[in-house]
Amino acid sequence: MTECNNKDIIGKVHSLETFGSVDGPGVRFVAFLQGCAMRCRYCHNPETWSSAGEEWTASDLFAKAWKYHNYWGKNLQSGGITISGGEPLLQIEFVTEVFRLAKEKGVHTAVDTAGQPFSFSEPFISRFNELLKVTDLFLLDLKEIDEQKHIALTGHTNKNILEMAKYLSDNGKDMWIRHVLVPELTDDESGLKDMSDFIKSLKTVKRVEVLPYHTLGLFKWEKLGIDYSLKDARVPTDEEVKKACDLLCVSDYEIK
Repeated sequence: MTECNNKDIIGKVHSLETFGSVDGPGVRFVAFLQGCAMRCRYCHNPETWSSAGEEWTASDLFAKAWKYHNYWGKNLQSGGITISGGEPLLQIEFVTEVFRLAKEKGVHTAVDTAGQPFSFSEPFISRFNELLKVTDLFLLDLKEIDEQKHIALTGHTNKNILEMAKYLSDNGKDMWIRHVLVPELTDDESGLKDMSDFIKSLKTVKRVEVLPYHTLGLFKWEKLGIDYSLKDARVPTDEEVKKACDLLCVSDYEIK
């Protein structure tokens, strides 16, 4: 990647959604980037794992998004731009530059991330601190609170992900926490209680979302010829979702 503050920096983009309604507040322009190191067993976008994708410059992507700014409210804070993935932190300099251009116009910005690339090592942490300056909201997926269960689910530890959540909290960055609920996999009561305790330790969580597992991405695994290990997993019942919300969310959190 070229250095930051370069509007011609290149990013690999999978797809765009011009009127997103679930990836941050209000109506969002959502860019889904390519590349992810995690191999979540329930991933509904396995086609974004690869780092190959259509190339966009930061200036071109922002220009595309800006065409829809009339839907973001008079102050450009009732909606905005969300960059998702894949894992957007793998293209952190590209994301930062898109958001820098957005902030020149006063646009609300959000990153939808699982946090897996986070590190206190250089050069990542310096680049992450630059991203913090131009990001209003982090949508952070917490897959599992137990490290071994997290490794079994995603192929990676969660230690650095939890460190990232604490770092965002300590630096006053707003967060929405998301958890995908898969019956008999990510719904055990003790784990949800531990996750709740962790969330309560953070100072800047504005919303907690329980996302019920679905099978809409199964055909993508089949199309890519990847074995899907959750063929027998079922969608959670309303009662199971409500129980998870009760375990994860305190009264001042907004439950989706």
